[in-house]
Amino acid sequence: MRRTSLYEAHAAAGARLIEFGGWEMPVQYTGILEEHRAVRQAAGLFDLSHMGELFVEGPGAAAALAFALVSDPGRLAVGRAQYSLICAPDGGLIDDLIVYRLADERFLVVPNAGNREIVTEAMRERVAGFDARLDDASLRTALLAVQGPRALGIVAPLAEADLSAVRYYGITQTRVAGTEALVARTGYTGEDGFELFVPWDAAPALWDTLMAAGRAAGLVPVGLGARDTLRLEAGMPLYGNELDRTVNPFEAGLGRVVRLDKPGDFVGRAALEAILARPLSRTLVGLVLRERGVARHGYPLFAPAAVAAPTGVVTSGSVSPTLGVSIAMAYVPPDASAVGTMEAVAIRDGRVAAEVVALPFYVRPR
Repeated sequence: MRRTSLYEAHAAAGARLIEFGGWEMPVQYTGILEEHRAVRQAAGLFDLSHMGELFVEGPGAAAALAFALVSDPGRLAVGRAQYSLICAPDGGLIDDLIVYRLADERFLVVPNAGNREIVTEAMRERVAGFDARLDDASLRTALLAVQGPRALGIVAPLAEADLSAVRYYGITQTRVAGTEALVARTGYTGEDGFELFVPWDAAPALWDTLMAAGRAAGLVPVGLGARDTLRLEAGMPLYGNELDRTVNPFEAGLGRVVRLDKPGDFVGRAALEAILARPLSRTLVGLVLRERGVARHGYPLFAPAAVAAPTGVVTSGSVSPTLGVSIAMAYVPPDASAVGTMEAVAIRDGRVAAEVVALPFYVRPR
């Protein structure tokens, strides 16, 4: 397993470490519930250095990305970002990712940790026919995130740029506590916050500075356990759960990301057009359990009165620390996807009633 440059900081803080995407990462420090609530009420500090960072630059960078991805990054203004997907030729999802436009001819693509090598290989092949270069900076770039309603007040005083002027899904280059950083107003928690891309070796000192600056405001280190419950409440998909190579963007509720109106071809276009032209066999929904129990990844779903084969499957589930109810995301047939539809989750030897609800489960106060 690889370790991030913050491994010693995690160990000193008493983190419980696990393998995740080939990395030894903190799953929790003081406890998932406490860390989750800190992010919702104050702020949390995350080590996301296991994520990938791919820079694509050159005169043909925008065209290369338009061919490689289902979105159209060339439409981004400098300093803006978009959620995107990279698909296989058959329309299946290779990964979901974020694309940032740093300059007219320079972009940053951030894939998931477990898919970094697969995405990098695919991107190299797809960029090769354009006047563009791909630089995999993943192992020399650290990524720290401060998430929560007090994030701006913690990070802004340390930055040379005015971070209050950075809009959601925006990015700026500045110095934070003397460290060169790309600071993006993005995250995976459903809260306001910032993600800071910094040189690998600069991360430990910046981590300590952020903790010292935010401690009085309630900032705590947060592990992958609370990151998962936070993203679930926010209705954000996780690759390996809601998304994988067998899933296409439309059944995952991500059709808005696919820009079939952009000029030229892109990898997966023909397959995605064909998928869109026929009825879907499944769709992703939110569920709230109306009886006692917790739905977990892989649990089957049945129509309430059915005794035969399952009609759907749970992709993610947990008790929501914020809402105090058991929630889940699941794939169900389209005719069972309307809000208010009742399902039955198979939990151990019984079946527990669950109601289809709108996603996301949680929306932060404005």
